Amino acid sequence: MAEVISSKQFPFTWEGMDKRGKRIKGRMLAVSEAAVRTDLRKQGVVAKKVRKESQLMKSGKKVNAEDIALFARQLATMLQAGIPMVQCFDIIGNGHDKPSVQKLVLSIKSDVEAGTTLHEALAKHPLYFDDLFVNLVEAGEQAGALETLLDKIATYKEKTEALKKKIKKALFYPTAVLAVAVIVTIILLIFVIPQFESLFKGFGADLPAFTQMVINMSRFVQDQGWWLAILAGGAGYAFFYFHKRSRKMRQTIDKMMLKAPIIGPIITKAAIARYARTLSTMFAAGVPLVEALASVAGATGNIVYEEATLRIRDEVSTGQRLQRSMENTGLFPNMVVQMIAVGEESGSLDAMSSKVADFFEADVDAAVDSMSSLLEPLIMAILGVLVGGLVIAMYLPIFKLGAVV
Repeated sequence: MAEVISSKQFPFTWEGMDKRGKRIKGRMLAVSEAAVRTDLRKQGVVAKKVRKESQLMKSGKKVNAEDIALFARQLATMLQAGIPMVQCFDIIGNGHDKPSVQKLVLSIKSDVEAGTTLHEALAKHPLYFDDLFVNLVEAGEQAGALETLLDKIATYKEKTEALKKKIKKALFYPTAVLAVAVIVTIILLIFVIPQFESLFKGFGADLPAFTQMVINMSRFVQDQGWWLAILAGGAGYAFFYFHKRSRKMRQTIDKMMLKAPIIGPIITKAAIARYARTLSTMFAAGVPLVEALASVAGATGNIVYEEATLRIRDEVSTGQRLQRSMENTGLFPNMVVQMIAVGEESGSLDAMSSKVADFFEADVDAAVDSMSSLLEPLIMAILGVLVGGLVIAMYLPIFKLGAVV
């Protein structure tokens, strides 16, 4: 018995026949193939084929935030439809294309079947279910309104993921275009410019200063290119390494990002939107304000707003009004502070916070579209200067030779 309890479970796929002779298939976690067949026999299924798929699980894509949002939405919908929880996990797990998600869901199902509460089963996977998710599920279980809370969680996850996508879109487009421009420039310097250089050697005349500068740059990149690549790679690795481990560095970068032109206002609005959305979701779930603010701090996505939210929590815990505490930080627009004040006075803080979140999410969406429109001509100009400048530098001697002739 002790051996069975301590044994590790593995994912299996199976095919078989049910009591009506209908061919069915599915997946489950078990310690061995024999355990799968025994479990299926208890369910009235005659197993024809059972296969361990641990290698498939390892090769599957990782579980991402969108998968968790979809999981919350599917579970909420099925529970509201009256489907038993364990059956919900079977449907979600077996119906998902990602093996990694299947393994996660079936693992949660196994814990729930063993008598563990849902929030405790989710807490065993902190990489995918954060404290906010677990706390809200626990509040739903205690209040007997798990379906309603899961629906709120699903809405919250969907909106926050949509907001993250908008921010990534704002950052990715110019970064990708400029990266392509740099790569094209390096290719021209290494492979194209040397061809022109060998051609110019037969001219027997001095090259224009601009052309000579580009040729010297090409020689430098060819001679020192490997060192430059190693230096750039090392700098990039060091940046990401220390960014993950140094809170001070992240704090400095987050402050710079908030003050950056064009992108700064978008990041500020996104942080306020996440703050308001999380506060609305937590307060609507009946979580006490001071406790809710601790989760809100981690959800803002920016250390500056995270630390400000923790200061707000400390002030609120001493009896200060939320509106006054937010005003003291100097990070929230007057409109946000006033709407929170109205929510406090009217007892509808969750509704007013939701309206603030809706407003700023729409504002971020509009700002990202506007930024893309403004950046397109600027990026084209940069590409023109980089690539066009190299082309002009190579044709200047030809034009000079034509003028002499």
